[in-house]
Amino acid sequence: MPAENETQKVEAVLREHAMSYPKAHEDFPWGHRAMKVNDKTFLFMTVDGEKLNLSAKLPDSKDAALTLPFTEPTEYGLGKSGWVTAHFDEASQVPVPVIKAWIDESYRAIAPKKLVDQLPARGTAVPGPASKPAKAAAGKKPSARQAVAPAKKAAKKVVGKVKAVAKKAAARVKTAAKKATQKAGKAVAKTASAAKAKTARKAPAPARGKRAATPAPKRARRS
Repeated sequence: MPAENETQKVEAVLREHAMSYPKAHEDFPWGHRAMKVNDKTFLFMTVDGEKLNLSAKLPDSKDAALTLPFTEPTEYGLGKSGWVTAHFDEASQVPVPVIKAWIDESYRAIAPKKLVDQLPARGTAVPGPASKPAKAAAGKKPSARQAVAPAKKAAKKVVGKVKAVAKKAAARVKTAAKKATQKAGKAVAKTASAAKAKTARKAPAPARGKRAATPAPKRARRS
């Protein structure tokens, strides 16, 4: 049996996290992994070699999620309902804490209220295999702003990292382009100089003491 690659390991971590929610189970419609609750999907995941694609329903943080360079509205009209799809070319690109926050938001959007009520209040703890449910404060529910804050903060952090990487890459490209331009300029100057020298060699000067012969004027013909 072939060993798991790094992307498959990340998928296993996200799967384990999704399965930790009440009544969560998995299915494989069309050959894709789907994490469900009450037979309703709250997370799609597919792995193709080193690539990972996933989709989740984000009614609260959709706008923030779509500012990230690796996301787009989910196809088949699901994007209009708050579904967001993320594409990653390799495991190192996957912001696991952000995806876990998306899984939490998506589960709460899909699961029945009686199951959501079993979860700790958003912003206080994220359920997982190694965590215990925290007791929600009696009679108090987090505001919409407090509920979305963790996902927005994580998304902002990822955007900052992506911008920093892009800035460094742009600087490297600019430096390489400058060097290439300088090299090309030197090559052009060298070629022009060689051509000039070659032209000078091909056009010998008249011998000393001799004038270049000039053609005699033609006589006009008599009519």
